[in-house]
Amino acid sequence: MRQYHELLEHILEHGTDKGDRTGVGTRSVFGYQMRFPLSEGFPLVTTKKVHVKSVIHELLWFIQGDTNLRYLVANGINIWNDWPYQNWLNQTDKADQFPKYSDEWRVEMKKFVEQIKQDDAFAQQWGELGPVYGKQWRNFNGFDQLKWVIEEIKRNPNSRRLIISAWNASEIEEMAKAGLPPCHTMYQFYVLDGKLSCQLYQRSADVFLGVPFNIASYALLTLMVAQVCGLEPGDFVHTFGDAHLYSNHFDQAREQLSRQCRPLPSLRINPEVKDLFSFQFEDFTLEHYDPHPHIKAAVAV
Repeated sequence: MRQYHELLEHILEHGTDKGDRTGVGTRSVFGYQMRFPLSEGFPLVTTKKVHVKSVIHELLWFIQGDTNLRYLVANGINIWNDWPYQNWLNQTDKADQFPKYSDEWRVEMKKFVEQIKQDDAFAQQWGELGPVYGKQWRNFNGFDQLKWVIEEIKRNPNSRRLIISAWNASEIEEMAKAGLPPCHTMYQFYVLDGKLSCQLYQRSADVFLGVPFNIASYALLTLMVAQVCGLEPGDFVHTFGDAHLYSNHFDQAREQLSRQCRPLPSLRINPEVKDLFSFQFEDFTLEHYDPHPHIKAAVAV
């Protein structure tokens, strides 16, 4: 994952310190691109452990058009918890009792997540993230973009319109109430010589915590779409708007850069699945993944 290390180095050395919505502060660059040939291995960061189970379940959640936290927490995936939890605290006037990231805040979050799992009515009210990725991919103002793109790749592979957008301007304010407007805003497929490539445009990128997940997620999506369309995988191209390191991630980024990259793993997909919407978690097997240990860092909410 040399490409990812070069991005970390570029931001640390050439980025500009600036404020941000969360109040944490960032070091940021505007405009950057990485390319990952998928024939060389599955692009999963090896200089710290990435929770692949979360990557797979989150992507399946997007593909099914789901926008409620319940599916994720029921499967032990906690990467989306902070936003609906903080929204619940704000909306129920509890935020002052539980300052962000305090021990009390974390204890109360565990109670919140458990109630999402156990209480359907509570999950419907407080686990809903708004019209985020799954909604936009599958129901963009009534249109199923993902289904259309799969069909269009099969019937018109030379099309330059193989695009899916999560940035629905008419619903941005609603998204912001319960979570975040989409950070990975649009992606485009490209077919050449029987190979499928994908380019993602990401408007805002938490490079230490989020980007390793984003790389793996869209690489996996490319592999899945290629399989159901009868194509071989090509490249995953990752293009950024505001790519940043939060100020409380600088030391972790330097620690990661001190580690040596290891060989990329491979990801085996059940070849019997020919329908994108039929994939299950059990259809994916990660092989030969030997990462360095996880590096802990706080999410900026």
